[in-house]
Amino acid sequence: MALFGLGSLGASASPGVGAPIPPAHPSAPIPVQGRSVGSNVRVPLGETGFDVFPLMLGGAEFGWNVDLESSHEILDTYLDLGGNALHTSDSFAAGRSEHIIGQWMHSRGRRDDVVVGVRIGGHPDHPGLGPVNLVRAVEASLSRLRTDRIDVLYLDASTGPGALEDTLATAEWLVEAGKVRALGAFRFTAEQLVEARILSSAGYPRIAVLDVPYNVLRRQEFDGDLRLVAGAQSMAVTPSHPLEHGFLAGRHRARGGMPVSVRGAQLAGSLNRRGSRTLRALDIVGAELDVPDAAVAVAWLLAQKIVTAPIVNAFAPQHIEEMVQGVGVRLSRGQLADIARASE
Repeated sequence: MALFGLGSLGASASPGVGAPIPPAHPSAPIPVQGRSVGSNVRVPLGETGFDVFPLMLGGAEFGWNVDLESSHEILDTYLDLGGNALHTSDSFAAGRSEHIIGQWMHSRGRRDDVVVGVRIGGHPDHPGLGPVNLVRAVEASLSRLRTDRIDVLYLDASTGPGALEDTLATAEWLVEAGKVRALGAFRFTAEQLVEARILSSAGYPRIAVLDVPYNVLRRQEFDGDLRLVAGAQSMAVTPSHPLEHGFLAGRHRARGGMPVSVRGAQLAGSLNRRGSRTLRALDIVGAELDVPDAAVAVAWLLAQKIVTAPIVNAFAPQHIEEMVQGVGVRLSRGQLADIARASE
């Protein structure tokens, strides 16, 4: 069941030419047309000036496990359900993810309807965040995306951030040139975020969005200093891996379910009793609310006040429909406590 889908249109036999159209019976279904309910659900993306649907669609599987046609179907479904925030990277499928998203935006004419976030720093042709490679990487991404600007540029520090002042000085030029609207960070430490904020007081652009791997089973990396700094700086947190490579969707236990990456398959066989307990807790809450496990896992993240919009990846349109339901779910304190205890 899609929470924000369009309603069914009533169907009846067409009257003969010139025949009067009979009034609709009171019990006839009401046609629902226009924008979906989800298009009215928006939250501020930190201090970027953008308002986004509280669930970002990631393109990590596009061009790798999902072909072009299926990727476009997933993107169409996400937009139809009210989504408006996309996330990709120049390193996803060696840039094919950006090609697919760019072709979709161009063919649908929807560039102005979506907020596009791009993670830069991992492409083999332009690795790292040095000034020259950063500019070249952004230009290459813009070309693949068939657009003139990146709304949120996520700086990927996992390959080595280099001199942060040089990186932010280059980002400042990109912002002033209109090629980038706002900055985000990926794999930054708490110390690097503090340094970046100090530099912003000297006039460099501020990092307003943080992407960190985070979910109910994977909390250690974020909880602590990184979370405190992000909160103190009023950053929008857009956590990646909200379903832990598909494990928290509960599909590893059933045949014919959501395909998973090799990493996800490894997790299915290696997670200890904590993982099994967590899945059982998600099962129980999902049954109580009549929603799938994936929606419960998303709802748990959104219940963390610091989280703005988890970044989700999908292999098929129906998986988007399941995860979007988590936006409309409000977990009780008891349900949150049960899930937290199970995942400890």
